[in-house]
Amino acid sequence: MAFVDWLKRRLVVIAGLFTLAYLLLPNVVVTVFSFNDPKGRFNYEWQKFSADAWTDPCGVADLCGSLSLSLQIALWATLGATALGTAIAFALVRYRFRARGAVNSLIFLPMAMPEVVMAASLLTLFLNMGVQLGFWTILIAHIMFCLSFVVTAVKARVMSMDPRLEQAAQDLYAGPFQTFLRVTLPIAAPGIATGALLAFALSFDDFIITNFNAGSTVTFPMFVWGSAQRGTPVQINVIGTAMFVLAVLFVLTSMVISNRRTKHKA
Repeated sequence: MAFVDWLKRRLVVIAGLFTLAYLLLPNVVVTVFSFNDPKGRFNYEWQKFSADAWTDPCGVADLCGSLSLSLQIALWATLGATALGTAIAFALVRYRFRARGAVNSLIFLPMAMPEVVMAASLLTLFLNMGVQLGFWTILIAHIMFCLSFVVTAVKARVMSMDPRLEQAAQDLYAGPFQTFLRVTLPIAAPGIATGALLAFALSFDDFIITNFNAGSTVTFPMFVWGSAQRGTPVQINVIGTAMFVLAVLFVLTSMVISNRRTKHKA
C-alpha cells in the first residue's frame, strides 16, 4: 500500500519523465550514431566508435553548402516573418477595421492547411508570374508559411498586456515612440522572441514547401532526403547533434538569465 500511495502522488511526474524520455530518444540515437563508423553507405547499424566525422563535418560534398543556405534562408525568413507578424498582431489586437474578423480567421489557414497544398499553390503562383525558382522563391514561401505562427505567438502576448502601463507612460509625457520603445516593446518581447524562434525552427526544418519551390537549389533538409536515397553519411548525424546541443544551450542560457532577473527584481 505504501508503494501504491507513493506511486499515486508521483504519477504525473513519472508520466512526464517518460514522455520527455520518449521525445528525446530520437535525439539520443542521432547523437550516438554520430560517433559510428559504418562499413557500408548506410549509418543504420552500430559498428564501432569513431570521431572521424566530428573532425571533418564538411567531408561530404555540398553538405556544408546546403547547411549554410538553410541557415541564411531561416535567418531572413525569421526576420521578415517576425517583423510582419508583429505588426499584424498589434493591428488585430489594438485596432478596429473592416474585415478584421475575416483577417483574424485567415491567419490560421496556413497552420490548418496541409503543407503540400500550400506548396503547390505557391509553385503555381511563381510559375504563372514567370519567377525563376531558387533562393528568393524559397524565402518568400517560408515567410508566408511562418507568418501565421508568429502572429499567433505575438497576439497572445499583446492580448495579455495591461494598457494602463502605456497610459501611465503617456501621463509622464512620453511620446508614442518612447512609449512603444520603453514600455510596449519590452513587455511584448517574450511573445516576439517565441514567434521568432518558432519561425526559425520551421524554416530551417521545412522540406515539403522548399522542395516544391526550390528549383535546382538544395537546402539541408533536401540534402538529407537526397542522401538517404544513396546512403546516410555520419556527418548528417554530426550536424543534427550540433544543432540540438546549440538549441539546448540557448534554452538553458535564457532560463538562467530569466532567473537572475527575477531574483534581482525580488
